[in-house]
Amino acid sequence: MCVDVGGLYFKSFLEILMVKVMKKGKKTESIPSREIDKTMYSVEPHYEDTAPSKKLTKPLTSISPPGAEPMMPGSFKNPKNNNDKLKQLDDFRSDPLGESLRTNQGVKISDNQNSLKAGLRGSTLLEDFILREKITHFDHERIPERVVHARGAGAHGYFQVYKPLASYTKAEFLQDPHVRTPVFVRFSTVQGSRGSADTVRDIRGWATKFYTKEGNFDLVGNNTPIFFIQDAIKFPDFVHAVKPEPHNEIPQGQSAHDTFWDYISLQPETLHNVMWAMSDRGIPRSYSMMEGFGIHTYKLINAEGRCHFVRFHWKPVYGVASLLWDEAQLLAGRDPDFHRRELWESIEAGDYPEYELGLQIIPEEDEDNFDFDILDPTKLIPESLVPVHLVGKMVLNRNPDSYFNETEQVAFCPGNIVSGIDFSDDPLLQGRLFSYIDTQISRLGGANFHEIPINRPVCPFHNHQRDGMHRISISGAANYEPNSINNNWPRETPPAGGVFSSYPQLTTGEKIRKRSGTFIDYYSHPRLFWLSQTKVEQNHIIGGFSFELGKVVRPWIRERVVDQLTYIDHNLAQAVAENLGIELSHEQLRHPLPGPVNGISKDRSLSIYDGHSQVLKSRRVAILAADGVCEKSLAIIMKSLHDQSIHTMIFSPHIGKLRTLQGTELNINGTIEGNPSVLVDAVIVPDGKQSIDTLLKDGNAKYYLLQAFKHLKVIGLQGEAQRIYDAIPLPAADEGMITGNAALELAADFIEAMKLHRVWSREMIAGQIPA
Repeated sequence: MCVDVGGLYFKSFLEILMVKVMKKGKKTESIPSREIDKTMYSVEPHYEDTAPSKKLTKPLTSISPPGAEPMMPGSFKNPKNNNDKLKQLDDFRSDPLGESLRTNQGVKISDNQNSLKAGLRGSTLLEDFILREKITHFDHERIPERVVHARGAGAHGYFQVYKPLASYTKAEFLQDPHVRTPVFVRFSTVQGSRGSADTVRDIRGWATKFYTKEGNFDLVGNNTPIFFIQDAIKFPDFVHAVKPEPHNEIPQGQSAHDTFWDYISLQPETLHNVMWAMSDRGIPRSYSMMEGFGIHTYKLINAEGRCHFVRFHWKPVYGVASLLWDEAQLLAGRDPDFHRRELWESIEAGDYPEYELGLQIIPEEDEDNFDFDILDPTKLIPESLVPVHLVGKMVLNRNPDSYFNETEQVAFCPGNIVSGIDFSDDPLLQGRLFSYIDTQISRLGGANFHEIPINRPVCPFHNHQRDGMHRISISGAANYEPNSINNNWPRETPPAGGVFSSYPQLTTGEKIRKRSGTFIDYYSHPRLFWLSQTKVEQNHIIGGFSFELGKVVRPWIRERVVDQLTYIDHNLAQAVAENLGIELSHEQLRHPLPGPVNGISKDRSLSIYDGHSQVLKSRRVAILAADGVCEKSLAIIMKSLHDQSIHTMIFSPHIGKLRTLQGTELNINGTIEGNPSVLVDAVIVPDGKQSIDTLLKDGNAKYYLLQAFKHLKVIGLQGEAQRIYDAIPLPAADEGMITGNAALELAADFIEAMKLHRVWSREMIAGQIPA
């Protein structure tokens, strides 16, 4: 038998092995084909199809529930969700279907299983350029990860303004409600490496690249409206402190260690952002359920040259929600990719994350009308003082095709702005303008990182820059300006042509290394945040501080942090001190407390759960069932949940098919053991005596409900399923334990209970549950 590959003929694997093996001092022996182990077939070149016949390698549908299909590249799954940036990226996509395997130089490869050797058992030959190219490229595949925000997930989408904002800015993408501006968003954690878990307690990065017709605008922020430091010169110190400790690279993805809290105890300007990190904001339910902020004060400039100060906000359409701390820790082990997976699957399911862009706008002449400095990045502007105006919506509707090419190589720089937007004198922002470009040059291999496809603007760009590592653009024209050999092209644009121009701000003052006196207030804003939380949220903040400081080994660090808390709120400090075994002095409990912020003592916008509605679309409910489940009940429950755009997943003691009481078969989404309750928002058990009898004998099923109860999730038990509740050591039923015989009424009550996100009244007693 012979196989034709590239015009050359090669004997099949079996015939090649029918060779005479020559060994020194021994006679020639023949290896009969019948003695060849079939497990060795894998070393034969693969010239034929390997996928099962009639099986598609691309998705069957453009929209599919979570877990229904393998996750696919965005261009496979949602090709119709397109924009100018994605069309530009099409020029760089590579589809290997039907193509020959070749080297990077275009040479066809006939055998990718074996290196070139001198004899079957001889030395590998250096002349094997196929081996050398493959190994060499592999050895250089990794690039430096980001110093911070290394762990991330990204998505494509678009932004659309609601109405023209010409009175505030001349930025083109904020004028026409009919224009959809392409965007790419990257969410991230801050402290951990690329391999750390998603659900750690941490600040989340939120970077948005707008591909406008006037160039790229990067809004590079976090899920908190403030940062830990006021001046960029402290950024290396802060990051060194929060990162794993230098002698042992421990801990990963956590701030619960000595160096971080040592720094915090000595730098009270950090306390405001620390309060946010210790709150539920530090453990968001998902990327689609967290707020985003630009952090810094920027400037908006209109066509008449008038200036307004602005702070940018992202408000999630799905509402804001968090995890519980115990739940977040379990998820870090059960599914370290929880947030990444949820983002990807939500887009594939058509639950596109949506966020409204909000602006807090302050006329330039009102800059000094506050008892804090609006240029201080550790201070927020209360929304009850300066309302957030919702001016547009961003929709993330397509996943990347390649994590590395898009999410990893995307380069965000706060210095990337467009006409109509300008910088303020925020000292942290000013430092970031340099640092981000500098780090991208190091991380992405040189000054030409803007030519990487994901970073290219959608508008043309021409200048006289040249050469450097990885230069792609080719031009033989004059590379200097002014020139006459190319008639001075590319040339400058007259001011009337929509060019960027810096706002003509009057600057005075001496060169000085000193912090502005208007920045020296470290406690009033943390206190405002604390007083704005519900009692439940305050307890979570106390728990956050207690857990983190409980990991600190040096007692004086713990004591210093608690002492700092006495300047924010005595009850907060006392509660944390008691959990840490620290006795506060009478003097500490008499520390003066700061007054209101511009007369404001509480701002409901700072709370996640104070009267804010919870959106159920995209939420996930586990249905526990075994053979013998009532199909009629199951169908009614699932339809009721689907009508609310809630995803249901059937989990059983086994995988495969579920045989119902009525004799039909249903697909099972997974096993109960492999899909624990921390992966879902609520759980329901439909009726069916045989099914319930099986679940009563299944420890995983009972533990599922036990853990769901502990994490304050709504539990629905229909008919016979109430026997499971009696079989496990749970307290008396509460408003989050929905029982009943009628499936339709049970589902309706279950949905109403889910709208509260969690059963907060259960929290005190849930602490007694050993799950």
